[in-house]
Amino acid sequence: MTKRILLYATLTLGAFVAVFPYLLVVLTALKTQSQLNATEPWVPGLPPTTANLTKLLGGEFPRYLLNTVVMTTLLTLGQLVFTTFAAYAFARLRFRGREVLFWLYVATMMVPSAVTMIPLFLIMRELHLVNTWYGLLAPYVLGTPYGIFLMRQFFRGLPAGLEEAARIDGAGPLKILTRILLPLCRPAIGTLTIITVISSWNSFLWPLIITSGDDTKVMTVALATLNSGIGVDYNLMMAGGLIALVPMIAIFIFFQKYIVRSVVLTGLK
Repeated sequence: MTKRILLYATLTLGAFVAVFPYLLVVLTALKTQSQLNATEPWVPGLPPTTANLTKLLGGEFPRYLLNTVVMTTLLTLGQLVFTTFAAYAFARLRFRGREVLFWLYVATMMVPSAVTMIPLFLIMRELHLVNTWYGLLAPYVLGTPYGIFLMRQFFRGLPAGLEEAARIDGAGPLKILTRILLPLCRPAIGTLTIITVISSWNSFLWPLIITSGDDTKVMTVALATLNSGIGVDYNLMMAGGLIALVPMIAIFIFFQKYIVRSVVLTGLK
């Protein structure tokens, strides 16, 4: 009993530490400037106000939010399509240099993304893609090493007899992939979708570098610009943070089973 009490006390403390920053975001977003100055950060403002949310949503922020939704959707669809095809080729198709090419590609995960930002920007500048949707999406829409590695490992774990039976029946590689293997890959596809959505929604450094106009500005960059002036409005910043946080909370609530499965799957694979 003592061990169990200590275990639950530790878990409760850990959960509180993890949740506390998000609680501060909510409390600060629902305070006025005077309430923020007069109360401790963890004390709710009474009465709570939605003026910060109204002010933020009454400006250009909904446009940036829509840009983020579009970017996240396109990156997720592109990653699912191209990652699946590349992973199937590396896992099932036989061609010269397959293993060398795959491990060279996976080895790029060892390179920090910040190192490649400047070369990527120079390439996009030479192609006249700076401050365009093509430049924003191009480096990541065709797949990532981690996604291809994950899907390849899952493909390799499927029974080869399924493909052999399909080939005997006259099915080609594309039909085998779409009609036989993909329905069996739902756990891996769900994992890849969740990872891509979260990483795309929270993407900041590359959109900050490649975009400058309102047509392509995303939510994370817009929130950062709120901190660039004199006299930062923390209430407004936290209101934007709350708006950015709500979709992620909704994803966790409705897809927590798949998120837990994704953790198990990535750990095993």
